[in-house]
Amino acid sequence: MAENMTGLKRTRRCAEIDQAALGQEMVLMGWCHKQRDLGGLVFITLRDRSGEIQLLVDDSCPQAARDTAAQVRSEYVLAARGILQERSSANPAMPTGRVELRVLELRILSEAKTPPFYIEEDVQANESLRLKYRYLDLRRPDMQRKLVLRHRIAKLARDYFDRAGFLEIETPMLTRSTPEGARDYLVPSRVYPGRFFALPQSPQLFKQLLMLSGYDRYMQIARCFRDEDLRADRQPEFTQIDLEMAFVDVDDVIAVNEGYLSELFRTVMNIEIELPIARLTYAEAMRRFGSDKPDLRFGMELADVSDLVAASPFKVFSDTLAGGGTVRLIAVPGGAAMTRKEIDALGEYVKTYRAKGLAWLALDSEPRGPVAKFVTPEQLDALTARSGAAGGDLLLFVADKEPVVLEALGQLRCEVARRRGLIPPDTYRLVWVTEFPLLEYDEEDQRFVAKHHPFTSPMEEDLPLLDTDPGAVRARAYDIVLNGTELGGGSIRIHDQALQQRMFSLLGMSREESWRRFGFLLEAFQYGVPPHGGLAYGLDRIVMLLSASDSIRDVIAFPKVQTSACLMTDAPNLVDRKQLDELELSVKAPEGRDTADG
Repeated sequence: MAENMTGLKRTRRCAEIDQAALGQEMVLMGWCHKQRDLGGLVFITLRDRSGEIQLLVDDSCPQAARDTAAQVRSEYVLAARGILQERSSANPAMPTGRVELRVLELRILSEAKTPPFYIEEDVQANESLRLKYRYLDLRRPDMQRKLVLRHRIAKLARDYFDRAGFLEIETPMLTRSTPEGARDYLVPSRVYPGRFFALPQSPQLFKQLLMLSGYDRYMQIARCFRDEDLRADRQPEFTQIDLEMAFVDVDDVIAVNEGYLSELFRTVMNIEIELPIARLTYAEAMRRFGSDKPDLRFGMELADVSDLVAASPFKVFSDTLAGGGTVRLIAVPGGAAMTRKEIDALGEYVKTYRAKGLAWLALDSEPRGPVAKFVTPEQLDALTARSGAAGGDLLLFVADKEPVVLEALGQLRCEVARRRGLIPPDTYRLVWVTEFPLLEYDEEDQRFVAKHHPFTSPMEEDLPLLDTDPGAVRARAYDIVLNGTELGGGSIRIHDQALQQRMFSLLGMSREESWRRFGFLLEAFQYGVPPHGGLAYGLDRIVMLLSASDSIRDVIAFPKVQTSACLMTDAPNLVDRKQLDELELSVKAPEGRDTADG
């Protein structure tokens, strides 16, 4: 039967104890991890967020404590008063393994059913089961360490940017729907029937307004919402470390953020990163790595060999080049030892990125593979020199239109590195990617769309191209990338009204439409706006990478699954008919289903 805490007050956490406290009386509270009853001798492992300690109940303890100890089961919530003593046999696997609490009083504060999975480190339970019982999953030590790390990273951001003169200012959660690249989550208004708020995809417009308002350095740990298809590193609701600065250029934003990243790695990971962080332009990143999120922990850079194989009798190469395509390769160290089955599997892999297939050449004592008979000794020397390959390596070629080749080889490069163990462990490589294209051409809609967002400033030297070659215009935009994953990105914003209208026009928006969508911002910009720019980090991604987690769900307390559902609360779900009536909403339900309870 459960008891209360009357007369007992916890004096410390379970693992915040050392031998200096031997002989002291203390009160500990937590969950029973294990109970071992050896008949007259009961051992209980007590756990809280700090760790574990052993409780000892033997014949020298009061009878009431011995009776209670016999009733204790896994995950019961306990309060124990006792004397800290040295263990007769130490357990080096426990931080508190040299001490134990000899119990004078023991209370069961709450009983527990048998959990659906073990509450232990690195449990092998099905993820769906863990998410359904997330409150139990969060008791596990490895999960608690990740959320503690998340807290430390968020606190460090607040402290660092506070010292750098930033003000933390909250922006609204209920705002108006604006096009920012993903679907909005809409919230119906009871007061204004038929009208909707939107949950913010980012605080972008509000932080720009704060610059206009004179708060020249803003930051916020901001909640954001996007109704989009999910994957391992995405959630419908996520958290940003959001920044904006006035009277700055690209180098100013990068400098203050390099200071933050340096402090982050030093404090959290005990790693000194080299400053300044390397920079690559978008064009160079794509050319060398086939990705605007390059992983610099290993080599295998892409090599353009179109000129070397232009006269090749190998029709895959010659036909592609005749059609305006390109031929590029990566050299896999030691890859000549790969089996035909392994190479064929890589050929199937690149097809998922629209490539037609994979040509290969193994650099054995005698070159072999589909390309071997079409390559002269002179061409072979040129290919190895261009790619940096050596004997025993494997050359993997993709021939197609340039965008297809870059994406396919960029993805293949990372996949081969994973499969062949070429990625060094415990290595962190940061890089800034700069000068992104301002616009992308949407083939489906036959129009330009913003690569970043419509408020990104073009590079000044490219302004003449806005009228003649918009696709060639570079943006004053930048991303910070860690080990092939984007940690954050930002840009210098447009602060000139005429330039902003030109940007809207390029995106196919008339003056009337742009004022209808962004009128409050454009109105504000008529009252004096400073040059400004900023950056937003994905807090969830930072924690995922620094905790070496496989999924972003592991670093969020209560995440959603890939269908955007919460297995624990069974959300989204039906609402009362009365609630729909109050909102004057009539919802069309899928056939055979209702949209409301009652």
